[in-house]
Amino acid sequence: MRRLITALIASIALVAGALPATAVTDGTLDGDGHPYVGLMVAQTAKGDVLWRCSGTLVSETLFLTAGHCTESPAEHVEIWFDADVESGPAGNGYPNNGDVGGTPYTHPDYDPDLFYVRDVGVVVLDEPVVMDAYGQLPTQDQLDSLRPRRSTTFTSVGYGLQKSFPDAAAWKEQADRIRMVAHPHLLQVNTGFTGDQSLLLSNNANTGGTCFGDSGGPNFIGDSNVVAGVTSFGLNSTCAGTGGVMRVDRDYVLDWIYGEFGDHL
Repeated sequence: MRRLITALIASIALVAGALPATAVTDGTLDGDGHPYVGLMVAQTAKGDVLWRCSGTLVSETLFLTAGHCTESPAEHVEIWFDADVESGPAGNGYPNNGDVGGTPYTHPDYDPDLFYVRDVGVVVLDEPVVMDAYGQLPTQDQLDSLRPRRSTTFTSVGYGLQKSFPDAAAWKEQADRIRMVAHPHLLQVNTGFTGDQSLLLSNNANTGGTCFGDSGGPNFIGDSNVVAGVTSFGLNSTCAGTGGVMRVDRDYVLDWIYGEFGDHL
């Protein structure tokens, strides 16, 4: 998740502003709850590791994530689907060789200086990943009918930080590469702050939320497999208070995905 504070590009290894988002905080282990949510590592053309993000398989060959996870200089992506990549099978290849590789693509209107406006990207996989189910894209403008209240909940999934602290206490951070889940509720939609492109979700100890490394991960509507949006940004460096989500139900997102990658859906 990017934070509206600098450019900590979705990876704990890199840098932070509206900050890209990273991990599920105050959540619980996902286990086999969402096997189609994976951990991705972006690489240069030479194979140098850049950053890590989360994302969702929406078909056998198409992986949905955030634009700041696929932007240049990323030329290649490796993806893992183990619930526990941290201590998973020996020789799982992290961070160089995943379960599958692919080519990243970023929305054509993405602007790194205004990343949260069109913060969506996809990865076209080199080979199919066959599962019993996949994440599902929303219909156009599906979220416009939602109203901010505690009962309007989402299921946020990702491999980001489990605990984040100010620099002076950074040694207490927890950044295990484990798939986690939380259930934040809607705070803002279609406001002057969010514009038509974002959602603001709760991000606290009661509901859980997202943090660095969760960027690109799904925020499912309720307990469905419909991806309302991808984790995009936060408003402070400790992942507290609110989490920003890039909506996937907008025409400029769906038209791009179906128009450019429809053969993969």
